[in-house]
Parts: sequence; structure tokens; C-alpha cells
Amino acid sequence: MAVDDAAAGAAETVYGRVGGLPFFVDLVERFYASVEADPVLRPLYPADLGPGKANLAGFLAQYWGGPPAYSARRGHPRLRMRHAGFAIGEPERDAWVAHMTAAVRASGAGPDEADAMVAYFRDAADMLVNRPG
Repeated sequence: MAVDDAAAGAAETVYGRVGGLPFFVDLVERFYASVEADPVLRPLYPADLGPGKANLAGFLAQYWGGPPAYSARRGHPRLRMRHAGFAIGEPERDAWVAHMTAAVRASGAGPDEADAMVAYFRDAADMLVNRPG
């Protein structure tokens, strides 16, 4: 594939339209800054947030059309399995979605891309709830 073809292909993905990996790294940094101060979510996260940040940014970049570096490093995402050990109820889901939505809205992504991301995050968070009300 020629360089121009690769650039055109990237522009057809959310990953390409928002600016690639740097966008997702910044998004995750904004999100985690909120998580650090959240009394509902912070206890669910390890003391060192660095590895989680890198994993989330890599996963999101790949999910939205970037290179498959996350899967090459960590295998299939298996979101439910990776989150099964955490008590995720409605309060945790709601807090997570609120922080991620705020991070997306502050990201500078275009309205179509931001709306698609927020919808995905809501659906994914709903799927990860593993504790009753």
C-alpha cells in the first residue's frame, strides 16, 4: 500500500480522524485524572495507574481502527473476563461512564466521533456490570 493509500485508509477510521494514538493517550489521561479523585472508582484500581493507562489507550486505539498493537501485546481483549474480579455495580458503572463521557466531550473529537465513543462506552460499561443494584 502506498503512503497516500495508508493515510486515506486511516482517515476512514475514528482512529485516523481523531489524530491517532496521541488522541487516545490524552483521552485516557483525562479519564484517569478523574478516576484518581473518585471515591467510588479509585478503590477498584491498583496503586500504580500507569499500566492500566497504557492498556486502555492501546485497546481504544485498536478498537477505533488503529494498529493491532494491543492484541499483539495482550491477546484478545476479553473485557468481561478481565473485569470479572472487580465488583462493578450500577454506582461504579455510572461513575465510570460519567468520567469517560466528560473526557470524550473535552477531547476535541468531532461530534460524530464523540457520540460514537460515548455510545460505545455506555454499552461496554453496561456489559461489565457484575453485581446486583
